[in-house]
Amino acid sequence: MNRRELRMSLGTLRFLDAHAGAPCGVLDLRTRPAPKVLVWHPAAIDWIFRSDQRMRHPGSRSLTPLFGRRSLLWADGSRHAAYRQVLGPPLRGRRLAAYRGIIAEAVHSAIDTLVPGGQIALPAWTRRLTLGVMARIVLGRSDDALNAAFTRWIERALGARHRTLAYRYLAGGLPASGVELDERLVRTARSTVDSWPATLAALLLAGDGPLRGIDDAELRDAIVSLLFAGHETTAAAAAWTLYWLDREPRIRQEVAAELAGTDGSTAARVPLLQAVIAEALRLAPPVTVAENRELTGDAELLGRPLPAGTTLTPSIYLAHRDPGRFPDPGRFDPHRFLGDRLPPQHYFPFGGGSRYCLGSQLAQLEIRMITAAVLRRVDWHCVNPRAAVPRLRGHAMAPDPRLRMSVRSCRD
Repeated sequence: MNRRELRMSLGTLRFLDAHAGAPCGVLDLRTRPAPKVLVWHPAAIDWIFRSDQRMRHPGSRSLTPLFGRRSLLWADGSRHAAYRQVLGPPLRGRRLAAYRGIIAEAVHSAIDTLVPGGQIALPAWTRRLTLGVMARIVLGRSDDALNAAFTRWIERALGARHRTLAYRYLAGGLPASGVELDERLVRTARSTVDSWPATLAALLLAGDGPLRGIDDAELRDAIVSLLFAGHETTAAAAAWTLYWLDREPRIRQEVAAELAGTDGSTAARVPLLQAVIAEALRLAPPVTVAENRELTGDAELLGRPLPAGTTLTPSIYLAHRDPGRFPDPGRFDPHRFLGDRLPPQHYFPFGGGSRYCLGSQLAQLEIRMITAAVLRRVDWHCVNPRAAVPRLRGHAMAPDPRLRMSVRSCRD
């Protein structure tokens, strides 16, 4: 690893901020033994996403110990296609309506735990809430003890940046989940095989599906990947959305008026709320980079020849801070998203190409319903807005864990 790669790894956000607004839109992270290029130029992003099927997707060296070598996040070729065939349909379109009751029950139960006069750590609160939702969707039930064990493991691995780096560079990798947790996850997943409506685990295990015969090791990696990716990023985006609505009272009032008579589940009925979420995702995308792509043959990018084996890393964070597309990019302004839809080479919080996040619609449904319930039932205020700075949890990006809300009152 050269000096530039090390700087990005050890001080990722500082490194990215130093290059924000750079017109070149590409940066060599290394040149040997095989080039690695950070990319945020819109034409280059467009080419990467359109050429995705012809590339390899090697995944993350640092996160492989967490999600496993057979994680669906690193799957390629026919295995990747099989996962998308199984998981895509239940996570988009009209079939999302099946999850409205699960989300509503979880968010109202979470609000019921709030105590007027007390304070909560907002990122931890949204994380518990979204993990409960995802556990229901993936495993059919939200087991408090299992969720707590999963959370303890993730917090040990990713809860503090210095500890994560120490694991990666001094201990040889992030801590494993452990045999006991793995066995509980697999056992719970297999117990849902005949559930109705089908859980995501049951769909993975369907005997007549494209993943039939999936073994315990791959099932473990799939369940861990779904639980983590399905709750961590949604929790971060929900926390940022709630924070910005607290800091912008005029916009909060307009969103509350828009939500009259609706639970927020239908995006078309709440365009301002959807724009607030989109702007929160622009300023603090759930991950700083989209998945690595590796060229399988020689190619040309922006007129520059690149050899086979080159790794291309699309930078969501830098693309979202392009002052040519987003004037005054550090300012929170949801009105940027009231109008024409932005092309994906400029705005891609959920990645793009063949790796576009299957759970993007579910995540936004959750955030809308969480926000609607909080605005209707809770009066709270951020007591330490200086803590509203992004912190990395692996490649994920969430508010500082110290960000706190003081609960003034709650309504039924």
